[in-house]
Amino acid sequence: MSLYLDANATEPLRPEARDAAIAAMELPGNPSSVHADGRAARRVLETARARVAARFGASPRDVVFTSGGTEASALAVASLRRGRRVLVGATEHPAVLRAAEGAALLPVLADGTLDLEALGSALANGDPALVLLMVANNETGVIHPVTEAAALCRRHGALLHLDAVQAAGRIPLDAVALGAETMAISGHKLGGPKGAGALILRPGLELAPLVAGGGQERGRRGGTEALPAIAGLGAAAEAADPAASARLGPIRDAIEAGLGLPVAGAGASRLPNTSCVALPGASAETQVIALDLAGMRVSAGAACSSGKVARSPVLAAMGLGELAGSAIRVSLPWNTPDDAAEHFLAAHAAMRARLRAEDRGSAGQG
Repeated sequence: MSLYLDANATEPLRPEARDAAIAAMELPGNPSSVHADGRAARRVLETARARVAARFGASPRDVVFTSGGTEASALAVASLRRGRRVLVGATEHPAVLRAAEGAALLPVLADGTLDLEALGSALANGDPALVLLMVANNETGVIHPVTEAAALCRRHGALLHLDAVQAAGRIPLDAVALGAETMAISGHKLGGPKGAGALILRPGLELAPLVAGGGQERGRRGGTEALPAIAGLGAAAEAADPAASARLGPIRDAIEAGLGLPVAGAGASRLPNTSCVALPGASAETQVIALDLAGMRVSAGAACSSGKVARSPVLAAMGLGELAGSAIRVSLPWNTPDDAAEHFLAAHAAMRARLRAEDRGSAGQG
């Protein structure tokens, strides 16, 4: 049996998103044109904007469409960091770390959550800051104390950008209630097509565009909108109900219980679909390849690392030492079958038996 268990890299396309993208692809008009075909395309664009806004507690006028989560965060950082020092969590996604080049790193606790005491100290000692924080980690699923971090930022006059790419659609998110200036999401992590994302703004916030153009997106992001991908994003946002995602928690828990292995961030609140488990003595690369051959599609680290499997800097920041090189990520998609744990555990047990046999063979030859 083959199981796709790499949802944090990209979710399988939802049927609602596929239908919306295909319908938009067939429209001839440009959303900026004033004739009938252009107005039809504009209606599709604004319907998608309203769907995204409704899912994340925002006003449609505060939703800026981008090419994905990476661009959304880059747009936020470039606009908000002016005249401010930048503080970024040590376990942030590479896209945010690179956009925030030169930023000071904020440590995390052993469970992977942001060290709020360190954040408070950093905010109290220095010039006004911009804080960059992911809502949930892409490798471990650990959910950061975002509400508390936002309160500290307000107290010290700091701005806050949230990377909600992994959390979106998996846990409830209200952009306004969270109190951040900006929040980034990505379409394909919701079950939409690749190539569209959004930056959600605090009401009244204005941004300087990274990409200047003909005034699209209220002058905040130039270029003709990628209508099919955006339409799919809107449909996926509407369909990605966190209540439905909650059913994945018991499947994830069954996998962890059956493996009996160290779990990164086990003591913290985590996304219901994500487990980062370490098999001491076995490299992450060996496990990913072996499980792939058995039909289990899992990963190690961020999928945006050019296809490489390497020692995880996220797990290293959590103080996991050598385990950082032996951990794999199992991330359950929205369409995970109910018997997924049974099939994964069987494949994993067979892999461990094979690795033990190989170790005995190597020892005998020595």
